[in-house]
Amino acid sequence: MKKEVFSICGMCTVRCSIKVEVEDGVVKWIEGSPSDPGMAGRLCAKGSAGIAMLYDYERPQHPMIREGKRGEGKWRKASWDEALDYITDKLKAIIDEHGPRAVALSDRGGPFRELHRSFLRALGSPNYMNHDATCARNTQHAAISLFGGGRKTFNYDYSRCKHLVLYGRNVLESMRVKNANTIIDLLERGGKITYIDVRAAGTAMKATRFWMIRPGTDYALNLGIIHTVLKERLYDKKFVDRWVSGLKELEDFIKPYTAEWASQETGIPASEIVEFTHEVAESAPAVIFHPGWLTARYKDSFYASRTAYILNVLMGSLEAPGGLFFQKGPGDAGRKGLNSLMDTIPKPEEKRVDGCGWKHKQFEAGPGLMHLFYKAILEEDPYPVKGYLVFRHDPLLSLPDPEAQKKALDKLDLVVAIDANYSETAWYADVLLPSATYLEKSSVLCTGKGLKPSFRMREKAIEPHTNAKADWWIFKSLAERLGVGEYFKFDDVEDFWEFQLEGTGVTVEDIKKKGSFSLADKPIWWDRMNDLKFKTPSGKIELVSSHLTDCGLESFKPYERPEKPREGTFRLAFGRSPVHTHGRTMNNPYLHEILPTNTLWINTAEAGKLGIKDKDQVKVTSADGSHSGTIQAMVTDFIHPETVFMIHGFGRKIPWQTRGYNRGLGDYRFETGLLDVYDQAGGAIALLECVVSVEPA
Repeated sequence: MKKEVFSICGMCTVRCSIKVEVEDGVVKWIEGSPSDPGMAGRLCAKGSAGIAMLYDYERPQHPMIREGKRGEGKWRKASWDEALDYITDKLKAIIDEHGPRAVALSDRGGPFRELHRSFLRALGSPNYMNHDATCARNTQHAAISLFGGGRKTFNYDYSRCKHLVLYGRNVLESMRVKNANTIIDLLERGGKITYIDVRAAGTAMKATRFWMIRPGTDYALNLGIIHTVLKERLYDKKFVDRWVSGLKELEDFIKPYTAEWASQETGIPASEIVEFTHEVAESAPAVIFHPGWLTARYKDSFYASRTAYILNVLMGSLEAPGGLFFQKGPGDAGRKGLNSLMDTIPKPEEKRVDGCGWKHKQFEAGPGLMHLFYKAILEEDPYPVKGYLVFRHDPLLSLPDPEAQKKALDKLDLVVAIDANYSETAWYADVLLPSATYLEKSSVLCTGKGLKPSFRMREKAIEPHTNAKADWWIFKSLAERLGVGEYFKFDDVEDFWEFQLEGTGVTVEDIKKKGSFSLADKPIWWDRMNDLKFKTPSGKIELVSSHLTDCGLESFKPYERPEKPREGTFRLAFGRSPVHTHGRTMNNPYLHEILPTNTLWINTAEAGKLGIKDKDQVKVTSADGSHSGTIQAMVTDFIHPETVFMIHGFGRKIPWQTRGYNRGLGDYRFETGLLDVYDQAGGAIALLECVVSVEPA
């Protein structure tokens, strides 16, 4: 029997709309959903390799309980009842001695968090975290400081943009298929892209302008651009007068930061900075300064993101076609939103263990900060944490210094990993529960915000063909065993969908037809001069942030020049490949065949000084000398002399993943001592403050 299922891809965090073709219970084909105009049937390599992940015999097949030391790789197979009972007994003992606050949970983030966050809340713990400490926290807090709402307040109208400015946001290789398609269209209709990075990534090759910036000087560049904008009155005066407070203070602060000064810091000629600024102003308001995604870079990246947002404000590009638009939800379309299980459960009164929102008032509570969580575990301050559930998340690979992390994990009585892959963290856990892949499970419904809000559905294509279980079943089963099952009264996920949709006027069948259901007939735009909504105390865009002031932080931080690495040492940069998803797909049979390992990009002149030729094996050593490894060099002019680069996620140490085992090097292993180095205003770990030495092997 043949069938088609409209669903949502789970191979990376983009979550593209897909169509899955199934024959006799076997997935035969996956493509981008033809009902989604942005997809038009297209899919990236990772999405196409979902079939390979589904049928990979090297994925977790059944629950396992650790028998040897953590990380030793000694496991025994367990039934689901045995594994769940084991976890329950451990959690009950922890809660009896330390209270529910002693249990924490982290995940990869995303739209399908309702059930596991509800589980944690039902226990009575406030300690939910996700991966954002290594990703978007600086951008998030920068947005809050200006607009009162986070980075998801806005999205980007690439379809009508005339000039797109990207800071290391490698959009054409990060493989957001819809975005990539639209951005290529932008170029074909005569739009411009300025790409700013320490290396010529794939997006640089398509850009109309590429600036190879000195590492750690993005903030300096933005200050120089803002100086030019204000000095030459290139900003949208009408928009700024209506919506902005603190312009005078910005003008006073920016006076010393000329284009000439910025040139000295960044290596970009002053004339080019001025020319670029005029060019952008001519295209305004159809201009996007992308504030960044991976802004867990340097110790001042919060201010780099904040000044990028300020440039959007000065160009008047908010709620303007071709600029940034406010994300609209069901209420903006005059519709009722999805019902939330979280809203039915009392919010824990305990303060977060990582201090976010109370001890560190500059950081929103939300998903917290993982590095501060580790610090709290080690110091048992403000209270002990003894149980940790890690769901679809791999902090040992995504955060710096895995050996330092392990010291914190070793203070825990229980570490449970729930995953469809053997992650580095899962390998170090006490119990591993195999989660079904996205093709084998249905998830909770989610809301797609945008110009036309919608409800979206991930529906399973087939039943699990291993002993893996859907996430909803796992957390419901644990909740029942731990005495909080009254909050999880549904029998299956479709029963839960009915609860979510109650009162919305939308049915499950309405969404199943295409995998989504639009709540608006046409795009929703607000009157940009009268109807914008900023959640700041003043109701305006606050260049001088009352929030930052209350937290004892500067709205305009004086620039500090980054230290140049000494001879033979380099900043270690990392990034994504269009083929792999972070560290999750290095063992995927299809993707491994395409890209089995990584290389080390090194500048031609610097390689020559060290006697290194292209394709030579080189030795890379961490700053403290505690970690080293060999890798093939890729000698190129297309990387800054102060930087070396490798694709993130390689150097895996799990022997059961035979394809990815010991292939290449992992950048995270060289980031020794960086678990405590973070942006004090934005919260994100300063991952690119990592310095390594390089020499011939």
